[in-house]
Amino acid sequence: MLFHSPFVNAFSIGGYDVKMYGVMMFLAIIFGIFVADFIANKYYKSVDRDILFDFFPLMIISGIVFARLYYVTLNFDYYILHIAEIPAIWHGGISIHGAILGGVLAGIFYFKKHKLPILNYADIISFGLVAAQAVGRWGNFFNSEAFGTPCNLPWKLYIDPRYRPVEYYSCDYFHPTFLYESLWCIFVFFLLFLLLRKFKKYSAGMVFYSYLMLYSIGRFWIESIRIDSVLNISNVPIAQIVSVLIFFIGVIGFHYCYKKIPA
Repeated sequence: MLFHSPFVNAFSIGGYDVKMYGVMMFLAIIFGIFVADFIANKYYKSVDRDILFDFFPLMIISGIVFARLYYVTLNFDYYILHIAEIPAIWHGGISIHGAILGGVLAGIFYFKKHKLPILNYADIISFGLVAAQAVGRWGNFFNSEAFGTPCNLPWKLYIDPRYRPVEYYSCDYFHPTFLYESLWCIFVFFLLFLLLRKFKKYSAGMVFYSYLMLYSIGRFWIESIRIDSVLNISNVPIAQIVSVLIFFIGVIGFHYCYKKIPA
C-alpha cells in the first residue's frame, strides 16, 4: 500500500482555505469526546457526565494552547523571527506532550476547585484522548509531516520534494510514522479497555497511568525513526527524553494506585 497525500486543503469558505489538518484535528476532538462520554456512560455510572462536558471546553483550550506553546518553545529560534506564525496551528506544529501537560493542568485546576475525584475523570478522559490521537495523527499525513527515515516497504509514504529535508531530497519514500502512531494508539485503547473490563483489582487512576506508560513506549520507538524532531539533546530527540520521563511517572502513579487496592 503506497501512501500519498492527495491534497492539503479540504475546502474554501469566502476565499479562505480550510486545511485538512484542521479538519482532522476537529474530527479528532469530536471523536474523543464521543468515546469518553460512551465510556463514562457505560462503565462509570457514579461519574457526573454533565461535569465531564463542562470540563471539556477548558481541557480542549488548555490542551491546544499548551500543545502549541510547547512546540513553539522547542522551535524558539524560528518563531522569534516569525512572530506572526505562532498562532498558525493550521500549518501544523502542535505537540501531544504539550497537549497532555495542558490537559493535566486544566484537570488539576478544575477538579480540585470543584472538589471532585480527579483520577476517576482522568481514567475516562484517557480513553477519549488516545482515541483522538489515533484520528488526529492523520492530520500529519495531509500536511506531509511527521514522517520517518527513507524506506521501500509496501506501506511506504511518498513525500513531495518540497517537504523533504535537504539531506533526503533524493529520496522519494519514507516511513509513515504518523500511521505507526495512529495504529499504536488504537492498540493502546484496546489494552486500556481490557484493563477496565478484565482487571479484577482496580482503583481510580490505573487506566490513566497505564495510558502514560503505554503511549510513551510507542512514542519512544517511533521517535527513533522520525527525521523531523524539533529539538535534540546530545543527538537524542527531546520527545524521547520526555517519553521516558512520562513513562516513569506512569510507573510510579500506577504503583501508587495499585497499592491502594484493598488486599
